[in-house]
Amino acid sequence: MEQTRLIIAVDGYSSTGKSTVSKRLAARLGYTYIDTGAMYRMVTYRAMQEGILRDGKVDDDRLKHALTAMRFDFKYNTRTGHHESYLDGKQVDAEIRGLAVSNNVSLISALAYVREVLVSKQREMGREGGVVMDGRDIGSVVFPRADVKFFMTASPATRARRRYEEMRATNETVSYEEVEANVLYRDHADSSRAASPLIKTRDAIEIDTSETTIEEEVEQMLAVIHARHASRD
Repeated sequence: MEQTRLIIAVDGYSSTGKSTVSKRLAARLGYTYIDTGAMYRMVTYRAMQEGILRDGKVDDDRLKHALTAMRFDFKYNTRTGHHESYLDGKQVDAEIRGLAVSNNVSLISALAYVREVLVSKQREMGREGGVVMDGRDIGSVVFPRADVKFFMTASPATRARRRYEEMRATNETVSYEEVEANVLYRDHADSSRAASPLIKTRDAIEIDTSETTIEEEVEQMLAVIHARHASRD
């Protein structure tokens, strides 16, 4: 795999385990992991922080200006063994994973000018290959010619339960009903938006994570990668 330096796209619905499986896959391949969903969450977080997003309304001029100065980084913490997201040099994973950001990220990610800026940054990050990039439009928009494409799915109930347990583990006060409503809302918003809607491309391999373990999913993905690209090794 090291000689070919593939671009691997992992798309799919929220709370399907995209980030977790992508991190494991990147580690197994010795590749860089890029969480594009976290980039949209970071923009949402900054917009909420600075009052650019209020009561479901966005100040477009201020957000366009703010976007030009935002710096996104992804680092692997060797001490904790975790991949971390940084906005302008500050580690913000806890801040961007809360329900407040989750309830607003689809609004921000639907803005064409936001997607234009972030897609440009994502292409720059992955252009040399050797990356596992996850998100909503990696295989359809960011890298339509990605070497391998996966599309992750799971039942809404399974995804809501996972997200609820994840949020409770961080001591966030939230009800299961709130989380389930957010999952269904984001499914609709992500699939119906005008700018880069969430779709499964014809050449993407679908992986249903409802009843599988992370390790089983990684092994399935590795089998596809090796089978498709054995001749390039």
